[in-house]
Amino acid sequence: MNQEITCTSEEKDLGVYISDSFKPSLNCSIVSKHASKIIGLIKRNISDRSVDGMLILYKTLVRPIIDYNIPAWRPYLQKDITLLEKVQKRFTKLIDGCKTLNYRQRLDKLGLMSLEDRHYRMDMIEVFKVLKSGDTIYPENFLELSDRPGRKNSSKLFKKRNKLDICKFSFTSRVVDLWNSLPDAVVQSADVNAFKHSFDRFLGSIRGQL
Repeated sequence: MNQEITCTSEEKDLGVYISDSFKPSLNCSIVSKHASKIIGLIKRNISDRSVDGMLILYKTLVRPIIDYNIPAWRPYLQKDITLLEKVQKRFTKLIDGCKTLNYRQRLDKLGLMSLEDRHYRMDMIEVFKVLKSGDTIYPENFLELSDRPGRKNSSKLFKKRNKLDICKFSFTSRVVDLWNSLPDAVVQSADVNAFKHSFDRFLGSIRGQL
């Protein structure tokens, strides 16, 4: 009773650090440092750095730290995206036969995708689940279909106007243009597994054109 509520510039909620600006930079910094510590531990203690073993370590110990709850805090500033990408770059250099290769070559050799692409993929999978699952756990019009289906995508999302970055880069806003750019063959997949396969083929085709 009669206890004064103190002000704070940052807070941790469900494992995600939130600053008073609501920008994801704080969480990106903490996640990067945590993942880098695990990489340092692996570097000091693991002598067998063959591809199979190192990928197991990466996917079990390092990448889950970066992926945790990513839809809630996915970075949009280039400095934050680069900061996270450096974690994967550092780890892949440790793997036998990868040190002399550039980053893209290492990803191709190891069958990995960039973290930016991975998080883009995760966003699209979540959108598919929201639209196709019919679950009532989401608020009404959480993602709203457009009343003007496009020729390329018959499940286009309605895009709301946002002025503030906190709204513009929130999940329900940032996914709209990306989802609307997907072809009908991808968005009309029968289930989640089919969507993943179709999306991966689509992503591979556009990345091959770059």
